[in-house]
Amino acid sequence: MALQVKEIIDAIEAFAPLAWQEEWDNSGIQVGNAAQPLTGIVVCVDVTEEAIDTALEKGCNLILSHHPLLFKPLSTIQGRDYIERCVIKACKHDLVLYACHTNLDNAPQGVNFRLAQKLGLRDIEVLEPKPGIFSANGQQVGTGVIGLLPEAMAAGDFLKKIAGDFSLKSLPYSQGASATVQKIAICGGSGGSVKHSALAANADVLLTGEAKYNDFHDMLGSLFLVAVGHFESEVCTIEIFYEIIQKKFTTFAPHIVYVNSNPIKYL
Repeated sequence: MALQVKEIIDAIEAFAPLAWQEEWDNSGIQVGNAAQPLTGIVVCVDVTEEAIDTALEKGCNLILSHHPLLFKPLSTIQGRDYIERCVIKACKHDLVLYACHTNLDNAPQGVNFRLAQKLGLRDIEVLEPKPGIFSANGQQVGTGVIGLLPEAMAAGDFLKKIAGDFSLKSLPYSQGASATVQKIAICGGSGGSVKHSALAANADVLLTGEAKYNDFHDMLGSLFLVAVGHFESEVCTIEIFYEIIQKKFTTFAPHIVYVNSNPIKYL
C-alpha cells in the first residue's frame, strides 16, 4: 500500500506538535490535500520557486519546509510575487506545502537542541520553558536552550570555532564581559529577544541567527551576542526532517531532495 502524504505529516507532528508553535506563527499545511499517495519529498528551509520547480522535476508532491510560505491571508492570487506564483503552481500540480516552524524550534531535540549538540554542549536545558508544557516523555518544551562547553575556552578561540563550524566568511558579535566562555545560550533564527533570559541565566554567550542593531548595543560588555546568519542557524532542520522520516519509515525510502533556499549571498 502506497505511503500517504498525511503519514509523513503525522510523523513530523508527533515530533513537533502544532500546539507548540508560537501564537503568531502559521505552521502546518499551507497548500494542498494530504490525503494522496506520496511520490517524493523536497525539504528546504524556505519554499521558493526553485523548490517548487525541483519538486516537479523530481516527481515529488510534498514540500517540507521550516519557514511557512504564508504568514498572512492572500487577498488575491495573481502571480504578482514569488509567494503567489508558488501557490498557483502548487495548486496546479497538486503539491502539498507543509511548514514546521516554531514548533520545531521549541521541540525537545529540535532546532536549538541540535545546534547545542553540534557545539558539543553538555547539561542542555530549555532557556525559556513554556509553563506546564512537556513532551510525551516528560521533556520541557520552550524557546532556546542553554548548556556548557566541556571546558572553558578563550573567547577569541570560541568565536573562531563558531566561524569554522558554520563555514562563515564573517561573524558579527558584540564584546562580552569575560575573557573566557563556557556557558552558552542558543536561539536559532531571530533570537535577540531572549537576550535578557540569557543574561539572567548567567550565560557567557548568546548564539543566534540574527539580531537587531540595538540588541548588540544592549549586550555590550555583558555577554557575547553572536549572529551566525538566520539560514545558517536553521539549515539543521533538514537533518531533523530526514531523521524523523527515516526513523519512522525504516522499510520505505521516499525520494528526498534538499534545496538550498538561502536568499543571502556573500561577496
